[in-house]
Amino acid sequence: MAISYSGLCAFHAVAEAESFTRAARARNVSQPTLSSQVRGLEDAYGVRLFDRAGRQVRLTPLGQSLFVITSRLFAAEDEAQALLAGTRTLQRGHLRIAADSATHVMAALARIRTKYPGLTFSLTIGNSSEVIDQIMDFAADVAITARQNSDPHLHVVKLRSDRLVAFVSAEHHFAQHGHIPIEAFAGEDIVLRERGSITREVFESRLSEAGVKPANLLEVQTREAVREAVAAGFGIGVTFDAEFREDTQLRKLEITGADLAVGEYAACRAERRRIPLVRSFFETVQDLARSG
Repeated sequence: MAISYSGLCAFHAVAEAESFTRAARARNVSQPTLSSQVRGLEDAYGVRLFDRAGRQVRLTPLGQSLFVITSRLFAAEDEAQALLAGTRTLQRGHLRIAADSATHVMAALARIRTKYPGLTFSLTIGNSSEVIDQIMDFAADVAITARQNSDPHLHVVKLRSDRLVAFVSAEHHFAQHGHIPIEAFAGEDIVLRERGSITREVFESRLSEAGVKPANLLEVQTREAVREAVAAGFGIGVTFDAEFREDTQLRKLEITGADLAVGEYAACRAERRRIPLVRSFFETVQDLARSG
């Protein structure tokens, strides 16, 4: 039995939008038509792809597995269309970006938007591991991340190097120092991102290499939460130098005695690097890195 292409398209649209209403609007079809196409796919195979509760829809485990497949399918369709279109001027399109910091990507988006005003963007922020997962799962087209990756399925370009710095509240006993040795973290409380964060991974590795054992570790989920916790006196924070924002409540400290340099990379799935929109993104971030 041949699978229904229209059914797959309808399923993918609903799964991506997480709503029959939004998916119908995006595909410019009526909601009953879209619902009928999805129901036809389910009935043809005797399966349930969505759990429906009022206006809320949620993928079933089978639906989640199918969504991974349709993401690859329609990504390949986009690639084929881009290949056939060649170097046609980018007048419209949508680019999905995953980044481990908005700081690292906003300048590139602003430049692309100026050059191609018809394009739209969506930006997802997560830790470095989550960003790479977004690329591998076809949930994002491109990524900016501090995590180097040698997976042959990825096309990765190094953009620049940054370094980790410490910061403390204005009342902390280190606040009057411009720099501290890594040994100074011994017995101190520290505030770090969750596991999967490259900041935490690199810093904990350097502490281990130096044989330094902090006192308590407060784990938080976002950079903003790290800043708030440090300002409230919960301990010493660590961040990328380029991400640190001056604040009357906080003091930045250089860390000496350890190699705290970290690269910044642009990444996409290797087979998608020639898509004009993806290629333009890489060209833009590389130009910015060279000029910066």
